[in-house]
Amino acid sequence: QVQLVESGGGLVQPGGSLRLSCAASRSISAYPMGWYRQVPGKQRELVAGITSDGSTNYVDSGKGRFTISRDNGKNTVYLQMNSLKPEDTAVYYCNARLGLTLVIWSWGQGTQVTVSS
Repeated sequence: QVQLVESGGGLVQPGGSLRLSCAASRSISAYPMGWYRQVPGKQRELVAGITSDGSTNYVDSGKGRFTISRDNGKNTVYLQMNSLKPEDTAVYYCNARLGLTLVIWSWGQGTQVTVSS
């Protein structure tokens, strides 16, 4: 079973930045990957995706602020988040994507991002 380990979250003031990392226990090079987030009581949502050839897409609220990238040699996906807002507060997860809504692997523990003054 593939293990996903997310890290890099924390408490940041509005307008601040964080860089999240997600390390997989196997090769990710063939997979489209995504960063997702979840707040209590709501469904997990996709915030950024990156295909195996590096094409990216973002949720509207993240466009211009979030940048997803991947390092296949390190089996790691990154999410650079700038100009953070309180509504970005959530637990962030990564996974390999299967179509528009499904994921391939079991979820990791996620990393908490809290944006607050």
